[in-house]
Amino acid sequence: MKYKRILLKLSGEALVGEKGSGIDPEILIKYSNEIKKAYDKGVEIAIVIGGGNIFRGLTGSEDGIDRVQADYMGMLATVINGLALQNALENMDIPTRLQSAIKMESIAEPFIKRKATRHLEKGRVVIFASGTGNPYFTTDSAAVLRAIEINAEVILKGTRVDGIYNEDPEKNKEAIKFDNISFEETIKKGLKIMDTTAFTLSKENELPIIVFDMNTKGNLTKVVMGEKIGTKVSK
Repeated sequence: MKYKRILLKLSGEALVGEKGSGIDPEILIKYSNEIKKAYDKGVEIAIVIGGGNIFRGLTGSEDGIDRVQADYMGMLATVINGLALQNALENMDIPTRLQSAIKMESIAEPFIKRKATRHLEKGRVVIFASGTGNPYFTTDSAAVLRAIEINAEVILKGTRVDGIYNEDPEKNKEAIKFDNISFEETIKKGLKIMDTTAFTLSKENELPIIVFDMNTKGNLTKVVMGEKIGTKVSK
């Protein structure tokens, strides 16, 4: 096993599937199956999931909603996704804990670093919701922050493409994929892996990021076992 403790970052949009909006139960089950395979290998798994399938703060502010208010609405969307993922994982007999950066004791624990770490040590999957709990920060930033706090060895960013390219591979079939790339080179080439705040935080803390295709069966397990899947961004 290459990585014992990981932070898996999933986008909210990925949960839409064929439905067009909201949450596709089939995608939830698919992702949960992939997480279970890695979990069964003994990997300690923390997850940050976005809320863009329900509400995106930045888009809401562009539509006339106060930016701070819109960001809080986006944070609540991540809680809905977190609850859905928690339910799907527990249906597969995986013990989980949902921790929220915004207090809502009826449905989630408040985020406490020591508690989160203890859950991981006891073999529970921990889902972090509500981003950082602050407006103007994305779930990418939350993912990096939480990964640093729980001493994760790597951030695994599950996407619908199989790594980082010099151009959008969905628009240009001739786009070139990187197997490995440094933080510095990524900045120079202007490659948008995460937002600037998240990426800078990851770079400063020398926390590697692996971008991979979450939709390909078995990929998550292959990554944690050390196979060269996707693109690795490191020092």
